Amino acid sequence: MRRRCPPDPAITDQAKQVMEEYEMAHLKSGDMAPDFTLESDDGPELTLSQLRPQKVILYTYPAAFTPGCSLEAQDFRDAYADFERAGYVIVGISPDKAEKIAAFAEEMNLPFTLVADPDHKVLEQWDAWGEKTTFGRRMVGVIRSTFVIDGDGRITLAEYGVKAPGHVERLAEQLGVELAPF
Repeated sequence: MRRRCPPDPAITDQAKQVMEEYEMAHLKSGDMAPDFTLESDDGPELTLSQLRPQKVILYTYPAAFTPGCSLEAQDFRDAYADFERAGYVIVGISPDKAEKIAAFAEEMNLPFTLVADPDHKVLEQWDAWGEKTTFGRRMVGVIRSTFVIDGDGRITLAEYGVKAPGHVERLAEQLGVELAPF
């Protein structure tokens, strides 16, 4: 029979501190949404604060035309009318250049706005840029996240590390938005 050694308190405390710092860095419910102005897929810049008093669903995605990002965009597209009826505006943000998100929005027939953050400064400000594991590889990039912002600019929901399949349906359920059958 193998005996387990008790955990080293120094390592346990260090791990706890790292986790606390990580969680503190994330935006959370009740925080003011950091404002930004970015170029949109349809030309003019979009400033988040100018969407007030509307409620906003802001989702971050790694790259246009990739399977997971295409699935998530299509799911938001298919549920767009239901979210709009419930008073939500949808905005997607990625590090792609404006030309690429414009082509993506057109090809996917997206009825909502996408914005470009090629230098990922806004993604970093929202803590949606950092180290992650993708297909078993550690890398730095977009952490797929979703934020719900109320009409006063406060975050009411912040989810980091979401998975694209089923995400929009889960979000609708959390927000009490009834989705029409596809």
